[in-house]
Amino acid sequence: MRIYYSLTTILLLFFITVFSTLALASAPRVVSLGGPLTEIIYALNAEQHLVAVDQSSVYPAAANQLPKVGYYRQFSLEGVLASKADIVLATDQAGPPQALAQLRKMGIKVIVLPGQANLSALSQRIRGVAAALNLPQQGEQMVKQISQDVKALQPATSTSTSTSTSTALMLMSRSGEPEGAGKNTSADAMMQLAGLRNVLAQQQGYKPLSREGMAALRPDVIITTTSTLSSMGGMAALLARPGLAQSPAAKNKRVIVMDDLLLLGFGPRLPEALRQLMSAAK
Repeated sequence: MRIYYSLTTILLLFFITVFSTLALASAPRVVSLGGPLTEIIYALNAEQHLVAVDQSSVYPAAANQLPKVGYYRQFSLEGVLASKADIVLATDQAGPPQALAQLRKMGIKVIVLPGQANLSALSQRIRGVAAALNLPQQGEQMVKQISQDVKALQPATSTSTSTSTSTALMLMSRSGEPEGAGKNTSADAMMQLAGLRNVLAQQQGYKPLSREGMAALRPDVIITTTSTLSSMGGMAALLARPGLAQSPAAKNKRVIVMDDLLLLGFGPRLPEALRQLMSAAK
């Protein structure tokens, strides 16, 4: 009986050790460098893995309670090391590259995912995050659902007379001076998905707008973010701004204001952002 009891005890301890090891292996400590990546982690219900995030990770609200490691384009190496992370999730827009290389040298797994603003890159981001967290099935389900939701909105985009003929200007500002969004930006990608014609489609990226430049654009709709509106002094100041005041958008008060990360993040809330933009543009 004693031998049987001893063997049973040994086997029990063995299995406890094995399962504990497996549990630790499947529960990595993760730092997320980018708001959209953080959103994906929460959408996968895997936020228990997060030990720190960057400053752009402001959604959901719970992410604001986590330690911050700086902005993803210039993150703090010391902050990541202090978090004792096993994995750092980043997009190809994160940096500096030397800091990412240093993390790898120190034995931290760095996973870099595409940061482009399109559905293909979004799917790769979701799959990459899900694989890192040992949740591939949940990742595939999310990719499928987002694809279906966006596709379901496309017929409305192609048949809507209210949005298909509307021209739009996406305004961004962090210092009070406006910049316009051209092609190869998440702003332009959102306008295309919503069936809006970007008045700056011939421009590359974000560029400052002069008074004369804004006056020549004459958009039907102005799209901006909550932080930009605040930076420019509020709605009244934006509508009265020289160069914009005489535009059809300003005269008709057709200004769409959306949360920065929702509008431009190209994360798991993309269908929600697209619905809001399309609805407001009608």
